[in-house]
Order: sequence, then structure tokens, then C-alpha cells
Amino acid sequence: MKKIITYIFFVFLIGSLSAQENKDNVFRIYGSVKGKENRTPIPDVEVYVVGGQRTRTDFLGKFNLTASIGDEIVFRSPEFETVYYRIISSEEIDVLVEGYRSPSSQRLEKAAQIKKEHGQYLDSANTVKKQDIGKSLDFVERSLSVLGNAKEAQKRSLSFFTLGEIYFYWKQYDLAINSYLSSIDARSSLEARIQLGKAYYLNKQYTESNTIFEALKNERKLSSYQKITVHEGLGDALKELDKPEDALKNYQEALDLAQKNLVTPKITDLNSKIADVYARTNETGRAQNYFSNSLNLAQKENTVRSIQEKDKVADFYNDKSEYDKEIELRKSALEEVKKLKRNDNIGNVSKFSIRLDEDQKNDDNGNPDTEEKINAPVGLIRGDTITTQKLNYKIANAFIAQDKYEEAIPYLQESIAEADEVEDLIVKKDATRKLSEAYRTVGDYSKAQESYEDYVEQVEQLYIKKEQEISQLTRFSRDIANKQNRITSLEKDRQLSESKYNLALKDQELIKENNKRQRLIIYSLIFGILMIALVAFLFYRTTKQQKLANNLLALKSLRSQMNPHFIFNALNSVNNFIAKSDERSANRYLSEFSTLMRSVLENSEEDFIPLSRELELIELYTKLEHSRFAEKFEYEIKIDENVEIGQFEIPPMLLQPYIENAIWHGLRYKEDKGWLKIHFSQPDADHLRVEVEDNGVGRKQSVALKTENQKKQKSKGMSNIQKRIAILNDMYKDRIDVHVEDLNGDGTGTRVMLTLKKD
Repeated sequence: MKKIITYIFFVFLIGSLSAQENKDNVFRIYGSVKGKENRTPIPDVEVYVVGGQRTRTDFLGKFNLTASIGDEIVFRSPEFETVYYRIISSEEIDVLVEGYRSPSSQRLEKAAQIKKEHGQYLDSANTVKKQDIGKSLDFVERSLSVLGNAKEAQKRSLSFFTLGEIYFYWKQYDLAINSYLSSIDARSSLEARIQLGKAYYLNKQYTESNTIFEALKNERKLSSYQKITVHEGLGDALKELDKPEDALKNYQEALDLAQKNLVTPKITDLNSKIADVYARTNETGRAQNYFSNSLNLAQKENTVRSIQEKDKVADFYNDKSEYDKEIELRKSALEEVKKLKRNDNIGNVSKFSIRLDEDQKNDDNGNPDTEEKINAPVGLIRGDTITTQKLNYKIANAFIAQDKYEEAIPYLQESIAEADEVEDLIVKKDATRKLSEAYRTVGDYSKAQESYEDYVEQVEQLYIKKEQEISQLTRFSRDIANKQNRITSLEKDRQLSESKYNLALKDQELIKENNKRQRLIIYSLIFGILMIALVAFLFYRTTKQQKLANNLLALKSLRSQMNPHFIFNALNSVNNFIAKSDERSANRYLSEFSTLMRSVLENSEEDFIPLSRELELIELYTKLEHSRFAEKFEYEIKIDENVEIGQFEIPPMLLQPYIENAIWHGLRYKEDKGWLKIHFSQPDADHLRVEVEDNGVGRKQSVALKTENQKKQKSKGMSNIQKRIAILNDMYKDRIDVHVEDLNGDGTGTRVMLTLKKD
């Protein structure tokens, strides 16, 4: 037995020593994982001892776990290659990773690269916009490609805005509208909305244009120039919607802003547009005044703008058949075009033209723009142009309209010669036909025949050229459609990728939700309890509101019962005067009674009225009753000086039944003359006290003196007033207190004390 005990003790001792040794070898390891170059902490790195404890680095890149000397620690992360480390001591471990860049720095670098490339592509698109639409569209496509699936709403919006500007310049307004809408959908901007309104207008969608500008008119962030543009655009749309008065109003607002802010080009344009509206409404005098303003302003502005305005005003004079004024303006414009050509050193005057585009006749600085149109296919030239051949042709037309064919012929010849040099077949064809007609009219039939043959030849050439232009335009439209389809496809791919990304996020969320089911059950139970509490609260509130509605209905019903009761008693008084043949008193009583009734009816819908109005009713009612029972009582209405009458409100017709009871059931049965006192006092700042006292026969004696017929009839007045007070106290938290008592110990006299609490 002794040997066994010795053996057990020895085993226990060996085990204790072994455990103590293991305990001494296990310790806590602390460390961190960082980038080598900039000591950036690397979070969420998996750290574990082979065959032992696992953990992850926190947002500062730090970790700690239990290990022993000789254990191997593994550091694993998708950001760098796996690192292995053998523990040789209990000192802190710092792992430095070469070439590590934090996700935030990577995102910043990527964002900076995207911004740079995106800006470069859009700058290139704007640079070549007026020369090559194809290249410009390619650059926009690249700007969208570089964004990829990045959530760059502002940059994406800018790309589509630039795309809209390109289509706008090339008069592809339907495509411009779609691009502006995409820009606004990505991120709304005032510039895109303004351009959208312009595009709708130029695409003849005047209602949509009006809607856009009408909404923009109320924007607070518009600059002064934008406000002018919005009112001008609204005026343009309203003019086409045949609303000249509204159009003029907006043009005038724009003109006032332009004059206030010294926006000279807009002042000229708006004078011209106002004149155009007056011309449409046949207010010729006003139109001429505004056209005169626009001509003078354009002349001061610059030569190009002057030429444009003269051409427009000349068209106005042509419509009004004032051909001499038209000719004068066109000749002046012709001279200015030639002068402009000489100053710009252009070799051939007929090759110089001024573009007439309402939407693009000013450059980026607000100054009129010019461009050369040399051998360009008619279908690809944006807008109308002012050329010397056209000016000569229009001057000739004005002479012909006055039957001055001899004067027209030189201008037609000049127009034909200039049109021939620039291959302007349309003007050449029309001028040749007019020249043939002019020769025939003046009797020179040989030249007329020759000109007509030239005309036929021009028609054939124009037909051939038109076919070429149609073919060219078809290719042009096809190229634009292809490029637009690529951009649309690119955007659809982005949306699809975004949808896939969102779907992946949802999948991750579902996984997380599965791990949180227990908590969700608890939250659901809490939510259920809250919902039950909410339902109970809503039920309580609904019940309270229903009770309030019922109270209001009851009050209205009681007031409607009191009015006939009051009227009935008053008419009895009138009947009494008539019975006594006292016509004068009856008339006076009726006059005062009508005044009282008007006030009663005015207050009949109110729960509370000002105390001052109730005082007027009481004084008038008491006066009427005294006029009937002058031999029965005298009365006094006393209001203490400290009573703040304007601070209190009182239910209408609240005091009248008590005064009526005092007179009809107390003082009327008294053998000698009695008295009635109505006293208003204010015991404190929040309460008003009203005392109605009489020295009549008292309540018990009054009941005893009633006839059998009177006893059968229940008093409506006092019953109603008690119900009203009960309802009002329920609604307004005990605002009214009424106490009735005998005035004297022998039961004679009555005192009614009514206390009203301030709201």
C-alpha cells in the first residue's frame, strides 16, 4: 500500500513539472503587418500558427495570438505573397511587405488616371467637333470606355453632354436630345437642361421645349447669362406655340436682364426677336422700331453681326412689300461682305460666306462666328449662309417685284457669275431662270432663250449633284448611326456589368443574412411588439379623434337647439308688447332684437368667442328683458378694472340662460321690485369669474309657483347649457366651472358663479 502511494505521488510530481515546463514555453505574440516603403498598415491579413491559433490584423495592421518558440506563423493575404516566419523569441514581430499599395491609394491613382484620360479625350472631341464629326464621336466613345464600370456619374454626364453638343452642332437634334437626357440622367446640370430645351426647340418639339424652360425659370442657381438664355428660349417656344403675348413678356424680361448686365450680343438678338413677334402679329410700327434698334446695335457690335441683321430686316421689308428699303439694306450688306473679305484677305468674294444659325451664331465668347464654305456639299453645310451670290439674287428679286427688270438684270448676271465660281448650283439655277424671264419681259428674246437653255442645263447638273449629295448624306447618316450604336452598346454593357455587380452584392448580402437569422428573429419580435404598440396608439388616437368629432357634433346640435329656444322666448316678449298695443315699444324691441339675433347667428358656429363680443350680447339681451319687465327689476353689469378682457374667450350664449332664469323664474314672481347683478372679476392671471346674482323668489319658490302646464314642459335652456359645459370640459380639460347656490338663508335669491380658465 505504501509503495502504491509512493508511485502515485511520483507520477503526479512528474506531470506537474511537465505542465509547468509547457506553461513556461507558451506566450503571447504581438506584432504588425505593414508596407515596407511607407509603413502603411495592412488590415485583414490572415495570421495563424501552424496547427494552432488563428486571427486577422485590425485596421492598424496589428495582431496578437498565443504561440511557442519554434512554432511557424503564416501571414496570408491577396495583397501580397504568403509570408512564413519561425518564432525564435517572444519579441514583437513586424512584417514589412515590399511594393504594397493600400486599396485607397490604388483607388486614388486609378481615379487620377481616369480623370486625366477622360479629360484628354473630351478636349480632343471638342477640338475636332467642327471639322470632323466622326473623329469627335470616336473621342467621346473613348472617354466613356475609359470610365468602364467606375461610378463616375459626373464624368459620364460630361461625356454625354459633349456628345449632345457635337450632335447639336451638326444639326442632329434628335440624337442631341437623347444625349442630353442621358447626361441629365447620370447627373443633372443646368447647362444640360438649357441645351435640352434648345434642342427640343430646334427639333420643332415646342411643347417639350416650353416645359423645360418653364421649369428652369424657377431655378435659383442660374447665372445672369443663363437667366437671359432661359427667358429667351421660353420666348422662342411660346412664339412657335402661337402665344405672342407670353413670348413678348419673356423676351422683354430677357432684354431687361441683358441691358442690366451689359450682354451686348443678347441685346441685339432680343430686339430682333421682339421685332419678329410684332411682325408676325402685323404690328408693323412696333416691329420697325425694334428692328431699327437691332440694326443700330448690330452695326456697333461688329460687321458680321451687322450683315446678319440687315439680311433679316431686309426679309421683313420684303414681306411688307417695302422693296426700296429692302434693296437699300441688301446693298449695304453686300458692301460690308466685300469689305470684310478685303480685310480678311480672302481671294474670291463669292467664296466667302457668313453662317446664319440661330443656335450657333455666337462663338464661345458671345461674339458672332464666321466660317468659309468652299466646295462643301450642300447637305453637309450647317444652316443657311449669307453669300454675295445670294445677296445679288435677292436684290434682283426686289427690283423684279417692282417691275424694274432693266435694273435687276446686272444683279442677276453678277449672282450667276459668283455662283458659278463656287459651284453654288441652286443659286445659279434660280438666278438663270429669273434672268431668262427678265430678258423675255424687256423683249430680248434671244438672250432669254439662251438663258433658258442655261437654266435647263443647270437643272440637269443640280439633279446629278443632288443624287451625289443624297448618297453622301446616306453614308454620313450611316456612319453617325454606327458610332452612336457603339456608344449605346458601350453604355448598355456598363449597365449590364453594373447589374451583375449589384447582383453579386445581393448574393453576399444574402449570405450575411443567413448568418444573422437568430438576430433577425429577435429583431422581428421586437418589431412585432413595437407594431402592436403602434397599433394600440393609433387605435387610441383614432378613438380620441372620433370622440372629439362626436363632441363637436353634439355641441353643434346643442347650439342649434338653443337658438330656437332663445328666439321663442324673445318672440314672446314681442308678442307681449303687441298685445298691449304698444307699437312703438314693439318696433324698438324688434330693432334691438334683430341686432342681437345677427350677433347670435354670427357666433353660432364657434366653440369660443372673445369675451368682448359676449359682453355685447349680454348687455343687449339684458336691456331687452328690462324693457319688458321694467317694473320688476333693475340691473347692473360690473367689470373690475383688473379684468383683461382681450385675454379671455368664452363659449357663446353661455351666460344668457342663467340671466334668463334669474329674470323669468326669480324676479318675475317677486311682488316688489328686485335687482339683477352681473359681476366680472379676475381672481388671478389665468381665471375669469362671472357672478350672476338676483334677489328673486329663489329656486324652490319658483318651482312651486309654476303652473301644471309649465311643470309638464322640461326646461331646454338649462339642460342644454349643462351638456355644453360637460362636453367643453371634456374637450378642453376642465376650462369651465359652474356653481349655483341660494343667495340668502331663507332660500330667496340665487347666485350663479362661473369660473373660466384662460386657454
